[in-house]
Amino acid sequence: MSTTTPSRTSSRTRGSSALQHSVVRPTRRPRIGWGGTIILLIGAAYCLLPVAWVLVASSKSAAELFSTFTFAPSSHLVDNISELSAYRGGLFWRWMLNTGLYAGVGALLSVVVSAMAGYGLAKYSFAGKKAVFNTLLAGVLVPAVVLAIPQYLLLAKLGMTNTYWSVLLPSIISPYGIYLARIYAAASVPDDVIEAARTDGAKDFRIFRTMAVPMMLPGLVTVFLFQFVGIWNNYMLPYIMLGDDKLFPLTVGLSGLLNQGASQPAMYTSVITGALLSILPLIALFLTLQRYWQVDLAAGAVKS
Repeated sequence: MSTTTPSRTSSRTRGSSALQHSVVRPTRRPRIGWGGTIILLIGAAYCLLPVAWVLVASSKSAAELFSTFTFAPSSHLVDNISELSAYRGGLFWRWMLNTGLYAGVGALLSVVVSAMAGYGLAKYSFAGKKAVFNTLLAGVLVPAVVLAIPQYLLLAKLGMTNTYWSVLLPSIISPYGIYLARIYAAASVPDDVIEAARTDGAKDFRIFRTMAVPMMLPGLVTVFLFQFVGIWNNYMLPYIMLGDDKLFPLTVGLSGLLNQGASQPAMYTSVITGALLSILPLIALFLTLQRYWQVDLAAGAVKS
């Protein structure tokens, strides 16, 4: 009888041993040596020192800007902001609003187009799909400066230069944004979920809107941020398209003030103060959207 009945103790032992083998022990993070730390510190200093200089220089008066130590702060920041705000009836803040409009609306529309195009390239099969994707990759390699003149000639024939649309329309299509959305849609939206939704009678657009977009949200936030920063810092396109200074973004407007500094050195403090104010919205945007990246990293750790 004992030879035919399995032992409970042995089965428990095998179960516990299998459980021990199935548990993945956490691995220790590799430590970075002093060499790597020094390289990272040099890179951080390379990126942060210009920002620190702008912060310090914007607190100086025009006389102190070239006569005092480079990183010696002063107490004229509020005065410089007041002078900049008073320039031509507050034209600087008009430039700030224009830049927010170009970057915000352009990035939002670009995310919509990138999400739809990337999802379509990742989850649908159609004739010429490979050719479309290869063309998209070629578009990623073409610098935006190369396309500025053809875009100007095209919009000039349509009578749309020197308008808000002349800056917004070229910003909507982003080959790099579509490429990122395609990669993220392929990785984060399971085909089984789409098929199950279709079996339940859901239409394709509803699947995209209610299921795919929430799954792609961290990637779309990345696309939005890249596009927002790119449009915010864009100089060549609005410089070519716009002639009315009331339509200028910050990059073109501050460049004009910098050119005036050659004959009016007092304008240099206004340019530096404007540069300081122009980076504050970007810092706030990075801090606001950081939580989406943390969610994305946590989800990736769970999936792995």
